[in-house]
Amino acid sequence: MDRGLYVSMTGAKQIMEAQAANNHNIANVNTVGFRADSVAFVSDPIYGPGYPSRVNAVAGDSGVDFSTGVLQSTGNAMDVAINGKGFITVMAPDGTEAYTREGDLQVTADGAVITANGLPVMSEQGLVNVPAATSVTIGSDGTVSVVPLGLTPVAQSQVDRIKLVNPNTADLKKGPDGLFRLKSGGKSPTDETVTLQSGMLEMSNVNAANSLVNMIELQRLYEFQIKSMNSTDQNEQTAERLMMSTS
Repeated sequence: MDRGLYVSMTGAKQIMEAQAANNHNIANVNTVGFRADSVAFVSDPIYGPGYPSRVNAVAGDSGVDFSTGVLQSTGNAMDVAINGKGFITVMAPDGTEAYTREGDLQVTADGAVITANGLPVMSEQGLVNVPAATSVTIGSDGTVSVVPLGLTPVAQSQVDRIKLVNPNTADLKKGPDGLFRLKSGGKSPTDETVTLQSGMLEMSNVNAANSLVNMIELQRLYEFQIKSMNSTDQNEQTAERLMMSTS
């Protein structure tokens, strides 16, 4: 069988993987703090007996787009957006320390500060918890302040401080859960230069128009690979008939 058939088949498979990543970006176009995944095709020569004349196109993970998303005003004191670079520290479902840009925070009935996805927010000392209060506010440095129940606003007091970090993005990896972790598996230290804007949310940085264009282009590339497979198969069948007719 012509090896070109396998090259086309591999290309179609890789395009499907790239399409899956692109579709994932489109699905999260309205997800708060989401960072788009990037996919790039690279050439991978097929080595074996003889000269490597065949080359596969492989969809390689080219990383994550860390550009800032659009900030949207909500007026909610528990909504926060990071100014520029940085991350909010949360506890991942597996119990590890992880980082996110998701700033739509809320307080549970037992006083735990969590993200909209239910991830506990962390401070340097552990999980952020607040006592029963009439109001909860978050300062630009991550300080969590409350007005205890039954008291006036002048009784506002600081109860904890959200751990804000700013690791080098090259040292981060994005997990299947959408959270970022250090590739080394360690913990990033608090960065005093990271600040928050209260009453704001950072939306996804996915460019919907570009993602839709990519989806169309990938579909066309996939169709081209399928046509190439069909052409290779037809050429092989024609060659076989010619050989049989001359024998």
